[in-house]
Amino acid sequence: MKKDLHPTNYRLVVFEDLNNGDKFITRSTVAAEETTTVDGVEYPLVKIHISRTSHPFFTGEERIVDIEGRVDKFKARAAAGQAAKERRAAAAQKVAKRAAAKAAKAADQVANKSGK
Repeated sequence: MKKDLHPTNYRLVVFEDLNNGDKFITRSTVAAEETTTVDGVEYPLVKIHISRTSHPFFTGEERIVDIEGRVDKFKARAAAGQAAKERRAAAAQKVAKRAAAKAAKAADQVANKSGK
């Protein structure tokens, strides 16, 4: 086996769920800038957006947790795409109407010349 493959700097760390404030202590190597005190002992603090206590799979609730605005960004992109599609369709219809009018005008001119 390779030596020094796994990290050796495991320590107790507090993870805090930002959705519901739940905190749990576990061993981790993650770097943390903040600290918190739990039961009179100071631990490194890592803030997370979702955990086992707030994830819909584990809670059975169906809700959208959108901390960073991903759903809104997706909806905005979808709306912009739909608007662009409608603009392209309107432009295509306009071009088709012009072509039809031009063809009709040419047919009228041919009919007028042959009718004289």
